[in-house]
Amino acid sequence: MKHLTLAILSILPMLASCEPEKNAMSEKPATVPVVPAGAETATLGAGCYWCIEAAYRQLDGVHSVTSGFMGGQIKNPTYEQVCGGDSGHAEVVQVVFDPQKISYEKILAWFWDLHDPTTLNRQGNDIGTQYRSAIFYHSDAQKKTAEASKAAAAKNFKDPIVTEIAAVSEFYPAPEYHQNYYFQNKSKNPYCRFVIEPKLKKLKLDH
Repeated sequence: MKHLTLAILSILPMLASCEPEKNAMSEKPATVPVVPAGAETATLGAGCYWCIEAAYRQLDGVHSVTSGFMGGQIKNPTYEQVCGGDSGHAEVVQVVFDPQKISYEKILAWFWDLHDPTTLNRQGNDIGTQYRSAIFYHSDAQKKTAEASKAAAAKNFKDPIVTEIAAVSEFYPAPEYHQNYYFQNKSKNPYCRFVIEPKLKKLKLDH
């Protein structure tokens, strides 16, 4: 067991998600998510979007989850520009949900549980401003809810929450091969097993 643990620890630095895909099928961005009548959108940054996308796809009341970028200073950033920290964007997911089945408050409750909001520009071995913790609000009501949720969540953490709360800006969907990444690559990429799967197990345990 000790040798297995050491082996896992030795490869964790290589499991950072923001690595160019050697065999990328397409650089074509995914389409902007469709928002059905009566649905709402939440835009959240919580480190690697592969992780948070996989988790939110499991929740009842969620119509769709799209990985992408927001909060930067250049138009149409490439994945490589975001990874290099050159664009200023955060990796985010846009969660389209039915508020009659799952509330924005519940969406945010999972947000605090699914990442560490006290580490500035970092989640585990993923380091850089693109991995910052952020809530991009779509309305004044969402802003108030986000601020209240952040204040309530603060009591659950030893260190101060550093999550940015900012108005939504232009959303750029990530390349298609990044969408639904976990479920398409869980048997091929160790990052899926060692980083994403523990989050999904937590989701099931807490249900």
